[in-house]
Amino acid sequence: MVRIAVPPIKCQGIKTKLVPWIKKQMSWNGKGKWIEPFLGSGVVGFNVRPKKAIFCDNNPHIIRFYQGVNSGEITPAVVRGFLKEEGALLSERGGDYYYKVRKRFNKTRNPLDFLFLSRACFNGLIRFNSKGEFNVPFNHKPGRFSKSYVTKVVNQVRSVRRLCQVSEYKFVCQDFRETFSLVEESDFVYCDPPYMGRHTDYFNTWGESEEVELFRLLSECKARFILSTWHSNEYRRNQYIDRFWDSFHIVTRDHFYHVGAREKNRKPMLEALVMNYTPPIEKKKDVERYFQPRLLDPCAGYTTP
Repeated sequence: MVRIAVPPIKCQGIKTKLVPWIKKQMSWNGKGKWIEPFLGSGVVGFNVRPKKAIFCDNNPHIIRFYQGVNSGEITPAVVRGFLKEEGALLSERGGDYYYKVRKRFNKTRNPLDFLFLSRACFNGLIRFNSKGEFNVPFNHKPGRFSKSYVTKVVNQVRSVRRLCQVSEYKFVCQDFRETFSLVEESDFVYCDPPYMGRHTDYFNTWGESEEVELFRLLSECKARFILSTWHSNEYRRNQYIDRFWDSFHIVTRDHFYHVGAREKNRKPMLEALVMNYTPPIEKKKDVERYFQPRLLDPCAGYTTP
């Protein structure tokens, strides 16, 4: 079993279980910079452990938190004290206290409040409204921050902090278009943009114009890259696979995203990795078919390569 370093910030679409698979598809000598235009949780980059990296995202709260860890302002000790105190208040007051912290965060933008909310909110969602306010409801678990749970989060912060101490990392809040201007030929670019029509919010809304622009930028990219996207599910196929991405190398694998409130609502998806180079394992044969074509399935009759 490969041990995966889980990051302290939880978010939908996190690639924790896909990290070993993604790493197997990489082809990079590590001499340049690791560049992520869409940081999210940071789970892929933190497990690749590059010596130099530029982690970018247009969500200022994610970047502000990791900037604090990188600078030493947010330490494991600080996180332990904060979560222990706030967790005790949550246990005592329940949902009322969660919404008090949410209101406080939307006013002060405290990165420790952001960590607390990402751990105490419904299903670990990160979602903001048009005013830029965090609006995810409470997860109805007032005892969430047990001693062992706090220790787990503290260890996750410690892992990222140690990595920052031995590496040259920058965390930058900016649009993905700006990030591509930093790419050099020796770098490696990992892109995990929001998936069209899935889990988008004020900060990561993603439409056709963004997908087209990302295709242009990756087509012109001087460095090697991996793009994480979705290929298909039991109901439909990602139209942009045919329109854009099938001009590159693609490997696929079935994967569950645990976002639904109930287990029966958590459906499998065919995950795709798009690369501008021949992957080390070409035409990988580890895909198990979960998807049975239905009469209403627009992808009926399609066979995975």
